[in-house]
Amino acid sequence: MLAAMSEPTETRKQRAARRAGEFPPVPEPLPRPVLDSHTHLDITVSEAGVPPRPRADGEPGDGPAGDPVAAAVAVAASVGVDRLVQVGVDVASSRWGADVAETHPAVLATVALHPNEAPRLSDLDEALREIEALAARDRVRGIGETGMDFFRTGEEGRAVQEESFRAHIAIAKRYGKALVVHDRDAHADVLRILDDEGAPDTVVLHCFSGDADFARECVRRGYLLSFAGTVTFGSAAALREAAAATPVGQLLVETDAPYLTPMPHRGRPNASYLIPLTVRSLAETTGTDLDELCAAISATGERVFGPW
Repeated sequence: MLAAMSEPTETRKQRAARRAGEFPPVPEPLPRPVLDSHTHLDITVSEAGVPPRPRADGEPGDGPAGDPVAAAVAVAASVGVDRLVQVGVDVASSRWGADVAETHPAVLATVALHPNEAPRLSDLDEALREIEALAARDRVRGIGETGMDFFRTGEEGRAVQEESFRAHIAIAKRYGKALVVHDRDAHADVLRILDDEGAPDTVVLHCFSGDADFARECVRRGYLLSFAGTVTFGSAAALREAAAATPVGQLLVETDAPYLTPMPHRGRPNASYLIPLTVRSLAETTGTDLDELCAAISATGERVFGPW
């Protein structure tokens, strides 16, 4: 997820435009169910609204009334995205996600302090204690998103980011839960820290952004690579090469919604129901039968996060 507080003015304008935009049409359903391994339902419903239910002709219709999370889950399920992982980025969103996962059977949660959040905190240790308390809950199946971000946080914040990342690695190992890693312009340092600390049994590189060589290094270590709508962008040839270098059994798919909307809807609000566009792109990129890829993504998701 992109951090909000320190964004430049132009990015805030782009966020405002996204909030004002309409959700894209509902795509063709997948032949087998898959999961969205990384989404932000709280941000989606607060910034972009509720994805509309599909009409018979496939175009958006009137959204259902009531619980906005249930509405987002329902439209995703209508195209074969029947499980979602709600990801925390601070104490408040982590608590919200843990609570939502306990009341919505299709949703599991992860909890963490985003790497851009850590340097802003007045008491990092207290925040980490709250994250650890949430990590003990049964419907919380991962620790993340944590990691390193050299794009939005400068040199002055990197030591705190690293301290926070190392603490999250320890929490993931103590509770035997997947580690969900945010890595932006920090590939070498992410691997260095994971190697230093000893990685948990399960590591997911969320919104994978490296090239094929970095993908191979991650694959060699047994990590999972989760690809977002960015893999569909025309400028993302290196990312598609990374996906092609990833064994199907180590590949996941995500929205990072409401961000990173896949083509041909880049710039409009994203939500879990658009996962089929990314899955079909990955099937083409990897040369994998669509049905086989859906089955593999579903099985990998269950292996990473456990049964829903």
